Amino acid sequence: MINLSKAAASEIKRLIAKQVQANSMFRLGVQSGGCAGIYYTLEFDSTITSKDQVYDCQGIKILVEETSLKYIDGLTLDYTEDLMGGGFRFHNPNASSSCGCGNSFSVIDINQLKSI
Repeated sequence: MINLSKAAASEIKRLIAKQVQANSMFRLGVQSGGCAGIYYTLEFDSTITSKDQVYDCQGIKILVEETSLKYIDGLTLDYTEDLMGGGFRFHNPNASSSCGCGNSFSVIDINQLKSI
């Protein structure tokens, strides 16, 4: 399950409206790397693959590839603005630690990184 705050949903809808592809969906995933070992990826996609889990959250289709899902299942995505600008914030119950900027995290079992 992936959750969006009202602010995140509003920002994603705003960004989707700017996409050239009318049927763009929001893809959320992870990759190896970053300060803490795993970093979040956000992009727009118009294709659902057989390996995708599809969530409908506040009218937004969210795509998560099954290899990423074990790292972000239960994640709540928020969006906040401050004096430095706006950005997405990740509240991940699977993260054992996060880097200072909050865009990468680690998990207790480092061997799981090999499957990303």
